Amino acid sequence: MPETKPKTLVYLVDDDFSVRDSLSLLIESTGQAVRCFESADGFLNDYDPAQAGCLVLDVRMPSMGGLELQEEMTRRDFAIPIIFISGHADVPDSSKAFRAGAIDYLEKPFDSETLLTRIQEGIQKDLDTRVYQTEKRNLNKRLGKLTPREHEVLILVVKGFSNKEAAKLLKVSYRTIDVHRAKIMEKMEAEDLSELTVMAMHCGLM
Repeated sequence: MPETKPKTLVYLVDDDFSVRDSLSLLIESTGQAVRCFESADGFLNDYDPAQAGCLVLDVRMPSMGGLELQEEMTRRDFAIPIIFISGHADVPDSSKAFRAGAIDYLEKPFDSETLLTRIQEGIQKDLDTRVYQTEKRNLNKRLGKLTPREHEVLILVVKGFSNKEAAKLLKVSYRTIDVHRAKIMEKMEAEDLSELTVMAMHCGLM
């Protein structure tokens, strides 16, 4: 029987065994699945972008440090939320981490509840992002079903042009615009104009 992936997973990367051991026990005590790695390379070799979760990452490690791993993940288009942990207060490092999208930078020793809260926030952010991306892919598929003329009509409609105004701009009859508009609503699976407008915004048409 194939192994079932956990709904969400916390990746923990730290070269210190005692830190990995204590933090994994802490996180697992909440019922959350954890996977530990002693190096950035080990994490990269095992990471599954399809797995929702977040990454708890040590800043300073041999070979590849946490900030270097963050850069490598950006290059590979891995968008998992990152919580940095560090034994050293370093403003340049923390600033660099936040600029690259980290959700927090905690200095050791840190409050356990704070870490657990940030982990839950990171996981929820990842789940929300995945839902949004799935919806956007579905919308783009629907958008791809439109003919070039329907695409033109869609843009005019969501920008507030009436059927009469759209017909004049495209040099077609009012009835033609009315037919195109009905087809657009059907193909985009929109209930009304406001929903269609939101869809257009998500597709970058506005």
